[in-house]
Amino acid sequence: MTINSIAFHLPDLDAVTARLLRNATDMGNLLALFYGNRIAERFSNLIRSHLVIAAELVQAAKAGNQNAVAEAERRWYANGAEISKFLSRINPFISEIKFREMFFEHLAMTKQEAVFILQGDFYASITVFNKIEAKAIEMADTLTMAIVRQFLRRF
Repeated sequence: MTINSIAFHLPDLDAVTARLLRNATDMGNLLALFYGNRIAERFSNLIRSHLVIAAELVQAAKAGNQNAVAEAERRWYANGAEISKFLSRINPFISEIKFREMFFEHLAMTKQEAVFILQGDFYASITVFNKIEAKAIEMADTLTMAIVRQFLRRF
């Protein structure tokens, strides 16, 4: 929704962005149940940065500022690598390399979705969105299974 709101300068941008950023808090709150507040807060901040950088990338692309797009994309991938490293450090059942590969696929598809939306190719953007959703579910399943394995006695 945020990509569309940015691309078409919709009046719901602030509300949609606030809702999107709530995901970072919600995800952190789930991790707090297993890892405590300090780790959960760090994760929330990493996810929030991921979402903010994504919005900056779309805004730069809409403005046609290729330098800003490249810089945002560099920071976005660095953030994805940092998230992958963080998760692998808190949970021995998460492979940093495999999670980073999944995350980078997610980033590439999200960028492609934004490009399609900005170009007005809405059918292609929906096709890519379906792939993004499947990748997000795969990433969530990976994290869930790793938590279950790490905290087996709690399940």
